[in-house]
Formats: sequence, C-alpha cells, structure tokens
Amino acid sequence: MPAVEDPLIQGLGLLAFLAVTFGAAAIGVRATTSSVNTWYVSLRKPEWVPSGRTIGLVWSLLYILMALAAWGARDALIFYGVQLGTNAYWSILFFGRRNPKAALECIFLLFLFVLSTLLQFWGLSLVAGLLLVPYLAWVGFASYLNYAVWRQNPVPA
Repeated sequence: MPAVEDPLIQGLGLLAFLAVTFGAAAIGVRATTSSVNTWYVSLRKPEWVPSGRTIGLVWSLLYILMALAAWGARDALIFYGVQLGTNAYWSILFFGRRNPKAALECIFLLFLFVLSTLLQFWGLSLVAGLLLVPYLAWVGFASYLNYAVWRQNPVPA
C-alpha cells in the first residue's frame, strides 16, 4: 500500500487514520446516544431493520475498512474527508435533530461521496477501492432503511 518502507512510520500512519476515522464515528455516536433509547425506539420501523448490536458491529468493521482504505490511498484524502464528515453529519440529522427527511437528503449525498471516494481510491490502489465496497453497500442499505423510517413516521407540518 503506502510507499514508506519503515514499519514504525507505517504503523503510526495507520493508527492516525484509525484515530481520525473513529473520531468521526464518535461524533455520530454522541448524536445517536441521546435519542436512540427514546425517540428512535418510538418510531415505526420496517420488520427487516437490523438490531442495534448488528448495526454497531457492522459500523465498527466498516470504520476499520475505511481507515485501511484511506491509509492505502493517501493522494485522495479530500474525498475521504468529505464523505467522513457527511457520515457524521447524517447521525446528527437523524438522531440528534430527529429529522429523518433531512437525514435522507444527507445520506443520498453520502452515497455519492462514498462512491466518488471509492472510485478515486480504486484509481490509486485496487485494494483501497475494494475496502470501500462493503461501506458503499451498507450506505445503500442504510439509505433504504432511512427512507422506510421517514415514510412510516411522517412529521406533522
């Protein structure tokens, strides 16, 4: 992946990417925590909604893959930063502001940003691009889930 041969430098670089990526995750968790056990549980949701535990495990794995991908495609980090920020903002909109409609608009952009990042990474490193494929698939699934929740829980005008 990276051109630097020194294992210590590579290891520190990977730790930095993990820290930044999980820092963005922490922003999302903070927004989520305040309403997941109150507002979110009161929403009508489709029968196929994954459990909270499943969602947490999937996101943890995806954040690791995202950090590895960014570590392997450093020349396209502006794309990575935009999608990472959008990812955190979705949690703020959906859980923090309890606004599934605004979150749906945001997650549509997130899907496009992840796709752009994947394509940029792919051009730099096949492995880095492939590491983002599960993330793109999950964001697609999460988009459909966000849509279903929004449709089943209309907000009064």
